[in-house]
Amino acid sequence: VQLQASGGGLVQAGGSLRLSCAASGRTFSNYFMGWFRQAPGKEREFVAAISRSGGSTDYADSVKGRFTLSRDNAKNTVYLQMNSLKPEDTAVYYCAADLGLTRSERASDYDYWGQGTQVTVSS
Repeated sequence: VQLQASGGGLVQAGGSLRLSCAASGRTFSNYFMGWFRQAPGKEREFVAAISRSGGSTDYADSVKGRFTLSRDNAKNTVYLQMNSLKPEDTAVYYCAADLGLTRSERASDYDYWGQGTQVTVSS
């Protein structure tokens, strides 16, 4: 499956952005989907994941209550709504697809990755 992330940009602290990840190539609903991020000089970290149906989600503690992950299987797209953004949210955000059996927070479990989209939050 091919993944195309978009929606990043520059925003002031307290602002919002919505990231999208469009998938093509295989049956989208077969995949758990996740978002990860990587800030300069840091390791890639888990942000959020969603089940195949979209009925359940999982969030990193650092974004819980501020970010919302959803998916539209008819459009082969996942959305990461990011509110109340903080400077520490600045990173390249990657979407990923996992053909495994359960939702995962581990990057190594994901089979396919998008190219990343830059999110910069100014203070």
